[in-house]
Amino acid sequence: MSNATEQAVFNPKLRRRVDEGSGVNQVECNLVEAITLTLAQEMDRDERVVCLGEDVGLNGGVFRATDGLQARFGDQRVFDTPLSESGIMGTAVGLAMGGMRPIPEIQFEGFMGPAYDQLVNHAARYRTRSRGAITIPMVVRVPVGGGIHAPELHSDSPEAIYAHQPGLKVVMPCTPYDAKGLLAAALEDPDPVLFFEPKRVYRLPTRDWIPEDRYTIPIGQAKVVTEGDSVTVISWGASVYQCLEAMDQLPEDISVEMIDMRTISPIDKDTIIASVQKTGRCVIVHEAPKTAGMGAELATILQEHCFLYLKAPVQRVAGFDTIMPYYKLELEYLPNAKRVAEAITQVMAY
Repeated sequence: MSNATEQAVFNPKLRRRVDEGSGVNQVECNLVEAITLTLAQEMDRDERVVCLGEDVGLNGGVFRATDGLQARFGDQRVFDTPLSESGIMGTAVGLAMGGMRPIPEIQFEGFMGPAYDQLVNHAARYRTRSRGAITIPMVVRVPVGGGIHAPELHSDSPEAIYAHQPGLKVVMPCTPYDAKGLLAAALEDPDPVLFFEPKRVYRLPTRDWIPEDRYTIPIGQAKVVTEGDSVTVISWGASVYQCLEAMDQLPEDISVEMIDMRTISPIDKDTIIASVQKTGRCVIVHEAPKTAGMGAELATILQEHCFLYLKAPVQRVAGFDTIMPYYKLELEYLPNAKRVAEAITQVMAY
């Protein structure tokens, strides 16, 4: 049975078609379905790939991203672990050192703390520690961000913490197409990749048609979502959608160049520098607290490379420097279209 046939059997509920223009087999899915499909394809392709984590096996994960994988590949390749993030990460490090391609899932980003030691002090450092003799090829999947009214410690955006760590790559796609291509690329990488999945967009009402067959998107390559020449807006994760909504609130004479970073580390400096040198203005949007967030690093890069091109100070729209408030105030904490539109208007009026 061919891979395409096997994949169709794995998830027959997804709608499929052949694109009339390109002849490419396509599948209609949301973000979480794209991740599940990619995991199945990668496990079909490479017997070294295994999934592990809390409830990822029998229950298919708390967000059902691994739904059906254990039934298909067995409990030796998709297996539940004890409630110990340090143990999950340490086991994955050992599997990677032994020649496997593990995909550990940390159930929520707030649970990364206990896994920090194994991830940062070991996985990220083995290449250097062993002078290149040992690498840790693993992809750590982590649902991330707010907007679903989860309790405190379940809604943070800690990407800046891990982008600060040499030896780790940090990825955060926000569309099904990007999730599929970046996850496949991450599994080809010889070093650890932290794959953040914005849970607010797991199951958006709108679904995308994407290629069903395997493809990759290079890690470290941002995407220009819309081209423009008035102002550059840079974002990633779920905040990209708030930026796109904000663009609908602007006057027609404001032309926005929207950039989705997709990869937090390494940063695609070339794309953002070229854009801001063209527009002369920039607004950076992210969910994480403003102080020492990734927006500060991007603003510094633009200060270093675009100073003589800037027509206004770089603006940041971010979460507040507080713990994420629970439920009623959560959506007030997160950047929204109104705040983004106000920032764009401000830089345009400077």
